[in-house]
Amino acid sequence: MIQSISPTDGRLIAEYVETTPDEVAAHIDTAVALQRKWAQAPIAERAIPMMRTADLLEEAREDLAGLMAAEMGKPLAQGRGEVEKCAWVCRHYAENAEQILADEQIEAGRSSSYVAYRPLGVVLAVMPWNFPFWQVFRFVAPALMAGNGGLLKHASNVTGCALAIDRIITEAGFPDGLFRTLVVPSSRVDEILEHPGVVAATLTGSDPAGRAVAAKAGSLLKKTVLELGGSDPYIVLADADLARAAETCAASRLINGGQSCIAAKRFIVEAPVVEEFTSLLASAFSNTVVGDPLDEATTMGPMARVDLRDDLHTQVEASVAAGARLVLGGAVPDGPGAFYPPTLLTDVQDGMPVYREETFGPVAAVIEAADLDDAVRIANDTEFGLGAAIFTSDLELGEQVARDRLEAGACFVNAFVASDPRLPFGGIKMSGYGRELSDMGMREFLNAKTVVVA
Repeated sequence: MIQSISPTDGRLIAEYVETTPDEVAAHIDTAVALQRKWAQAPIAERAIPMMRTADLLEEAREDLAGLMAAEMGKPLAQGRGEVEKCAWVCRHYAENAEQILADEQIEAGRSSSYVAYRPLGVVLAVMPWNFPFWQVFRFVAPALMAGNGGLLKHASNVTGCALAIDRIITEAGFPDGLFRTLVVPSSRVDEILEHPGVVAATLTGSDPAGRAVAAKAGSLLKKTVLELGGSDPYIVLADADLARAAETCAASRLINGGQSCIAAKRFIVEAPVVEEFTSLLASAFSNTVVGDPLDEATTMGPMARVDLRDDLHTQVEASVAAGARLVLGGAVPDGPGAFYPPTLLTDVQDGMPVYREETFGPVAAVIEAADLDDAVRIANDTEFGLGAAIFTSDLELGEQVARDRLEAGACFVNAFVASDPRLPFGGIKMSGYGRELSDMGMREFLNAKTVVVA
């Protein structure tokens, strides 16, 4: 049995029966058969159930936000926003797939030569709990619109969300079984990948999980797209609007309880303003209302699991023991649930866990930099490369640093890193490879087929 446990009070929400190996094989066979027919459907026909999916998401917004709050602790307002973003990505691909998938004419001295984009087949999605709907729909929307089929192995603690996604997609009018949620633990991912009907995989999660899936898929010569962890640096220069920067940085660090790959994690501040910025950031953190995610007043709920909270606290304690100064938070509260307070550390140096490791929770590390060059050095001094940001009043300088000097897949100036259906999303280094969203994301699981007519 797979259990869903409330991170708010530790109660058992539900138990789910695992999908058996025979059932998994049958679901894959069904998806393969349906995908072959689906790939031949006109794009305009595929768009009809995709648009209906967006409508159904919005109609169920309150229920789905409540489900996220119960299963992984997301405050209701943030859950509603996540559902609306899923509807947006569905409509984006329904409206733009025709253009994205159009044949690309290339002059090659023949009567006709072009690239035709054709679906690969059935793709496995291994998804995390932190954005239980958005992570899935940013794969599902382009994959199904492109003519592929999909299988979902979701995080076990959000199985209710996974099954809700399955129901919505089927109710919207997609062929029943073209997309299917498989209720299985991570230990059975290899079993799914080994099925010849699965042609590729996409994973969002930790780098150990990414390594495991990439290694298995690689041994089978099956393509993967990986979006892994991040230790996003936010550079704050002395000429920045510090109040705005602190407010933006606090929002990025604490959204979803800090449990986001692209959340700001390391704040690299020029020496002349480090004390003022730290004070402003602490003030912004102090305004956070931590509590029951089902309470409308709550702005930050519990972390998703007690073990994750305890691991984060260990990182904080080890960093303080190594010389970091605790400005705010840093104590596990009494009572049930996986709660952890907004926590701010300064005097952070290389070698401390909060400098080197990804902190997946509401913990901010302030690192002093001598100047811009030093700040860029520190920002890039990480094995990760998902997102980065810089705050400065010199927009030309900020853009140049973001474009040419920061080592990350997405770099923002005077704003926090966020995903958008219209823009490619993904990382470099240990943050993975490949891209989701935009035209590039849709084409990841397509055969770019060269067609030449003599």
